[in-house]
Amino acid sequence: MADTSSEFVFKPIGIVKSCFTELFGIPRQPGLAPTAEGKILICPPFANEQAFAGLEECSHVWLQFIFHANEAEWRPKVRPPRLGGNKSLGVFATRSPNRPNPIGLSVVAYRGWSKDNGNFYIHVAGLDLLDGTPILDIKPYVPYADALANAYNHIAAEPPACHPVVFSSVAQAVIDKWKTEKDAADLERLIREILQQDPRPKYQRIDTERIYGMSLYDLNVRWRYVPNEKADFFIEVVEIGNKV
Repeated sequence: MADTSSEFVFKPIGIVKSCFTELFGIPRQPGLAPTAEGKILICPPFANEQAFAGLEECSHVWLQFIFHANEAEWRPKVRPPRLGGNKSLGVFATRSPNRPNPIGLSVVAYRGWSKDNGNFYIHVAGLDLLDGTPILDIKPYVPYADALANAYNHIAAEPPACHPVVFSSVAQAVIDKWKTEKDAADLERLIREILQQDPRPKYQRIDTERIYGMSLYDLNVRWRYVPNEKADFFIEVVEIGNKV
């Protein structure tokens, strides 16, 4: 029988600086919101550019991280939100954060590194991580080994359906002001990428009276669901305000 008595202590090599400042609204998989950019503050003694020499030859990297904000205990079976919350699967057949060891894995686009006021940063895009997420390791994505032509997953065979997203005149005014005042990612495109996948759990029915909200950067984005004859619904961003 294998020895299970050993304990391992891992030291984070970096901390994520993300546009996602709360759990609700974060894409359920990496790459679904390509405009979601962020950076990783590399911690000493790993903040050494020699440790990243050669990474400029790679378009994408794997991030191993800790689900640091997840407080739920692990269970043998979980109910993935994508399956409507009414079908249970074994935890190891899912990417649920409620795991025996709260370790996650994401592949993101690599955008280079920079230094600022003595800090060393790795820049990434297609992020699906909460601000403050501890990073355990960074590894290069290797297409011939990591993208298997004959691989399949019948549980999640297709990407999530996308729904139309529109902006009220009030929300659009904030978008336009952001474009002139902020040197940041395209806010309108980012909001579309996030909301078009419908961040609600699938078991929630459409409530036309309810206003949903999420934190993005230092903003609070609020939206509602509107029934639509051409589709099940469309999503209207009704307001974008400063986060309180």
